[in-house]
Amino acid sequence: MAESIQIISLGGSIVAPDGVDVGYLKRFRAVVGSFLRGEHTRRLILVVGGGGPARAYQESYRSIVDAAEDESQDWIGIAATRLNAELVRALLSDFCDGPVVIDPTRSKVPGRVIVAAGWKPGFSTDNVAVMLGERYGAKRIINLSNIPKVYTADPKVDPAARPLDTLSWTAFRKIVGATWVPGKNTPFDPIASKRADELAMEVVVAAGRDVDNLQAILEGRTFVGTTIGPN
Repeated sequence: MAESIQIISLGGSIVAPDGVDVGYLKRFRAVVGSFLRGEHTRRLILVVGGGGPARAYQESYRSIVDAAEDESQDWIGIAATRLNAELVRALLSDFCDGPVVIDPTRSKVPGRVIVAAGWKPGFSTDNVAVMLGERYGAKRIINLSNIPKVYTADPKVDPAARPLDTLSWTAFRKIVGATWVPGKNTPFDPIASKRADELAMEVVVAAGRDVDNLQAILEGRTFVGTTIGPN
């Protein structure tokens, strides 16, 4: 049987690449609903990113002021994650008993689905996902974005880069480095990766738009993606 609690880090670029992707959210809602109804002990934590709204408002801010502040840009992005998260929570209201989680250090909330958003400047939603995994005892994060697999290098830069099915945290952290800045294009935040490594957690990187593949991951069947785990 699949784990009783799993985390999905749902990239904002999947939820709202420009405007809200209504067709995708309908398919995502159907898969999540089917999974939860299949076994009453199953629970999910969904951590939602900012996507298009975050980029649009941050770009607007930078175009208006002479010296854009990093912290202000962070707060704008966090607000976008919360908007997207409220939409996802409303779509799954049959399973959500609590509000959107905006502080992963606060007391636990009830419900078979817990929806979370960005927390504060300096903490990515990947970081929030790892913190919630530690708090709720989840050992796996399913990271859904526009990246279908982890490569040995950036395939946009290195044509010889190869996709990987599995790799250790040590190998992954050598690829992504040790620092993170907002907007950095990596499969998983390096700071969150360090903590996930310490907790012996597993992260599955997969293409977010393939909901059939997501269902396979949730149910423990063969899937397309990259599994990053303990050495």
